[in-house]
Amino acid sequence: MVTGTKKAFVAGAAVGKNRFVKFGADDDTAIVAAAATDLIIGNSETHDVTSGDTFDVFMGDIGKVVLGGTVVRGNPLTSDATGAAIATVTVGHRIGGIALKSGVAGDVITYRYAPGVL
Repeated sequence: MVTGTKKAFVAGAAVGKNRFVKFGADDDTAIVAAAATDLIIGNSETHDVTSGDTFDVFMGDIGKVVLGGTVVRGNPLTSDATGAAIATVTVGHRIGGIALKSGVAGDVITYRYAPGVL
């Protein structure tokens, strides 16, 4: 079950489903997070969007995100170059939340939205 706050943004570029996202060029746009140092504001929802489309960004409670590598429940999650969630323990990495399930690359798991910096 996915619960929490959503906010509509305009896609500043193509955004795949269940990807970590960051702010785009202005307050109303969002794009795929592309690095562990990007400020993750949430995750895209359950469908792909193209540039200029309006889409919801999940920004609270329990969400779903696709994995870019092996993750163990409890791991802090950051973004890889495609907005997929990967585990991190590196100081200075931004995190989007904490894994609530274990999985491998390509799996979609639930996570606890908890943005921050390690």
